[in-house]
Amino acid sequence: MERFETKFGLPHDVKFCKKCVISNQRPSSAAEHKHTKDTKKSTIGFDEQGICDACRASESKDRIDWNMREKELVALLDKYRSKDGSYDCLVPGSGGKDSAYQAHILKYKYGMNPLTLTWPPIMYTTYGYENWKNWIEIGGFDNMTIKPNGQVQKLLTRLSIENIFHPFQTFMLGQKNVAPKIAAKLGINLVFYGENEAEYGNPIAENNSSLRDKSYFSSQNLDSIYLAGLPYKELKERYKLSDADLKIYLPIEEKDLANKDINIHYLGYYLRWTPQEVYYYATENTGFKARPFRSQGTYCKYHSIDDKIDDLHFYTTYIKFGIGRCSYDASQEIRNNHISREEGVQLVKKFDGEFPDRYFNDLMTFLEMKPERFHELCDENRSQHLWKKEDGQWKLRHAVWHQS
Repeated sequence: MERFETKFGLPHDVKFCKKCVISNQRPSSAAEHKHTKDTKKSTIGFDEQGICDACRASESKDRIDWNMREKELVALLDKYRSKDGSYDCLVPGSGGKDSAYQAHILKYKYGMNPLTLTWPPIMYTTYGYENWKNWIEIGGFDNMTIKPNGQVQKLLTRLSIENIFHPFQTFMLGQKNVAPKIAAKLGINLVFYGENEAEYGNPIAENNSSLRDKSYFSSQNLDSIYLAGLPYKELKERYKLSDADLKIYLPIEEKDLANKDINIHYLGYYLRWTPQEVYYYATENTGFKARPFRSQGTYCKYHSIDDKIDDLHFYTTYIKFGIGRCSYDASQEIRNNHISREEGVQLVKKFDGEFPDRYFNDLMTFLEMKPERFHELCDENRSQHLWKKEDGQWKLRHAVWHQS
């Protein structure tokens, strides 16, 4: 087989899962949140039968005693439940279906008193902002919103596109890192995220625990940290930024965890998590509404609709990894037995790689980036082992429908 250049440390030989439609080019969720330089990207694992870790993690749900898991949850909640009505857990989220479900079920079924915490989207969609308001007002929650410096966020988002072709990095870092900081400052010892990231491609062994490893949230020496694709000190000096400008994007420091009993859990470890059922629950209980139209690049109307940059982010994953938004959605629904693999293949063939022009000009104006520059970056970030040019058009060398 001819050897082509690979980018992002991806495996040269492209393989597709025999159960879903994801390929071995999919980076792990942890790899997307790293503050270190990407020399070798961790990607989803496949077993000897050609089944990906995410599918195996999904299959393992059928072997779990969910009644026992719920008892474990109740015992955990009883340990931290407040007696005076003060906040006893923190639920970070945007008011999308997952965070709406988490906060509502913890408060109204299990009697907790959650504080909801929002790291807002870079550019709210109309639907995302309405869902956030409904989450708080209809759901009935106190909310703290941490809005980062808009000029710094804009700069870092543009640099993330320029340097690592990752428009969502600044949002992801804030979303993951701000909750432990606020929990430590407010003395809240229990933080709940939704699904374990093993559901989407982290090593399957990580699905066996309800806990996030605290070391994940501990910042390293600043000399080794990268942000927006640049070394931390170079970023500061080149763009005249301060530690105060950037600290909000970094993980909690060890000294801030000292003598704290902060426990960060996945609610999906204790309660069986099915995205479509979570969507119905959020619709019934917090006024969550899907878009009246499908998201570009896929057939779905209710997943990741908060931020105008979502669609662009999934387009960049298509360019970098050959995996578009439809591949992610279809794989998830195949795992949950909502569609067949054959249906998933046809959906991917129809929708993956559709250019997200609905919000594109708004984003380019906001980021002060010329549209032509974004398209240049698309070509610069295509890996030869994934892409070829035929008759002036870019085409994937490997597509799931070629192997099905």
